[in-house]
Amino acid sequence: MTSTRVIRGAIGVAGLLAVAELAGRTGLLDPAVVPLTSTVVSDTVGLAVDSEFLTDVSFTLIVWAVGLGLASLLAVSAGMLLGSLPRAESAVRPVLEFLRPIPSVALIPLVTLVVASDAWMKITVVVYAAMWPVLINTMYGLREVDPLAKETLRSFGFGRLDVLRRVSLPSAAPFVGTGIRLAASVALIVAISAELLSGGAGGIGVYIIKAGSADRVDLMLAAAMWAGVLGLIVNSVLVRGQRRLFRWHEART
Repeated sequence: MTSTRVIRGAIGVAGLLAVAELAGRTGLLDPAVVPLTSTVVSDTVGLAVDSEFLTDVSFTLIVWAVGLGLASLLAVSAGMLLGSLPRAESAVRPVLEFLRPIPSVALIPLVTLVVASDAWMKITVVVYAAMWPVLINTMYGLREVDPLAKETLRSFGFGRLDVLRRVSLPSAAPFVGTGIRLAASVALIVAISAELLSGGAGGIGVYIIKAGSADRVDLMLAAAMWAGVLGLIVNSVLVRGQRRLFRWHEART
């Protein structure tokens, strides 16, 4: 089933690229404005061995990994606390609902004033954006824990921490995993967006800015394609890891 989906997806992408190439060859799209698909694909392959671009990719991935790691740590801790204390969750909920819709990129000017380091400014923005899927999924996962299982453990004399460690955490783990997987994509998007909006020493977004300044639309599109490929790889790896770690959850559901 998985191989069939991959094949269908590859056919769909190939078909789209072929249509775009045909539109450029027939003059439906002006190659001076939108480069030919074959040119963009060729540049995309070339960037794989471009040391300058690879350095920018590594910069983006470092910001992404550190931001996602910090966001997961903070969000899981806060989610466990709020999910275990309904009164605290009710008190904090209005603040969370007020902050959650604020676009992370809108905070870049404010964060730039507070955080002097370029890398840590972007990491801070990534943390803010990526923590929400993890936090909400953690809180939701704790709500879905079987109350009978918790009461059974308490009846045997186990305290709140033991119930949290033995029942709540294992039950909520698949929801936390889903939150981290969603946050990973959000973190990558925000990291590149922050680079596009604020510039800096390096990153995929900075490479796109430089390519745009040199009027190299083909390189801009090639770099954007690599951003999409990285997102696809990250999501695929996390999906596979989640399925292996939580097979029991899939079997139960």
